[in-house]
Amino acid sequence: MEPLPQPWPWYISGPLIGLTVPALLILSGKTFGISSSFRHFCSILSPRSKLAYLKENDWRAESWNLLFVAGIMVGAYLGGHVMTDGKIPLLPSHYYTESGILKLLFGGVLVGFGTRYADGCTSGHSITGISNLRWPSLVATICFFAGGLFMLAITEFIPS
Repeated sequence: MEPLPQPWPWYISGPLIGLTVPALLILSGKTFGISSSFRHFCSILSPRSKLAYLKENDWRAESWNLLFVAGIMVGAYLGGHVMTDGKIPLLPSHYYTESGILKLLFGGVLVGFGTRYADGCTSGHSITGISNLRWPSLVATICFFAGGLFMLAITEFIPS
């Protein structure tokens, strides 16, 4: 039990994450993805929606995805509260201000829009999409990295 509270090295955690995709596909015929669970959750909350995106979604057939996300949340809680030596803060203290909350809200809206517009999140495209040899996922992943490098470059010139 002693190694569990410590961060795992990349050569252990990386392959475990990478093997999740083919294991899920081989064992259940399902593709790995997290952002689609938001669609399923919205379909549950608004069963009479006029949006075809929600109305035509068969969330019952994808309920395994909601259980998977619930498992991630339980695992995160256990990792952060049970298997740790000390208290881990949820956010850095500067996010507990009005401007910090606005930044989180604005960033969340942008991430949500981008995830929907790109038909998946960064992990979905980079891990699942590329492993399934999807050309759009390769293009999306290249764009994610290019955008990250661009933001890194311009933030060097912005004073803190």
